[in-house]
Amino acid sequence: MSMPMPRGFEKPYAAFLFDMDGTILNSIHAAERAWSDWARRHGLDVATFLPKMHGSRGIDTITRLNLPGVDPEHESRLVTEAEIADVRDVVAIPGAATFLSSLPPDRWAIVTSSPLRLAHRRLEAAGLPVPRFMVTAEDVKVGKPDPQCYILGAERLGVSTQDCLVFEDVAAGITAGEAAGADVMVITATHHHKMETPHPTLSSYDEVSVRIAAEHRMLIVPNRA
Repeated sequence: MSMPMPRGFEKPYAAFLFDMDGTILNSIHAAERAWSDWARRHGLDVATFLPKMHGSRGIDTITRLNLPGVDPEHESRLVTEAEIADVRDVVAIPGAATFLSSLPPDRWAIVTSSPLRLAHRRLEAAGLPVPRFMVTAEDVKVGKPDPQCYILGAERLGVSTQDCLVFEDVAAGITAGEAAGADVMVITATHHHKMETPHPTLSSYDEVSVRIAAEHRMLIVPNRA
């Protein structure tokens, strides 16, 4: 693994909660194309804007800008349609398909800031399984970094957030997982710069496997080289 599990982290979990974009699949180029076009239409500096839009619901990203005369709900729908139409280079994070397929289907969920249609489109493009349980942008009133999405994900799986491991890649999602009371694993596969984090990190799902422990809990174990 890219960072050893700290003491106290080697514990089995009742469930895993996965962010989607940047965590199990890489949609950066597709998302940035759609959002760059939108930002240019509204006179924004694209280079300044793009780093601020990752990890949040589109409606929350646009609302924070407080642009005069702009309807965040309408504009976020336009961006979503552009993203649905452009998935040509959306790919799975290395090892993600095998890792997800190894999990008991009632023990994991995707918790994403993407709308449901976009989530399904990207999962299909990346060749990843659609889980039995999902939380998407439509399911919450406030998106990440608010923890309600991860709390809802745990509820749908019938477990406590304290018994969950959240897989995330950006600050907003990490904060949401922490605030929900879950442990967090940071996925660094799409990071261009080192992230300072107290959480364990993983650059590829090929590095780990899951072992079913007592009471059907899941334990992450490193794969031996």
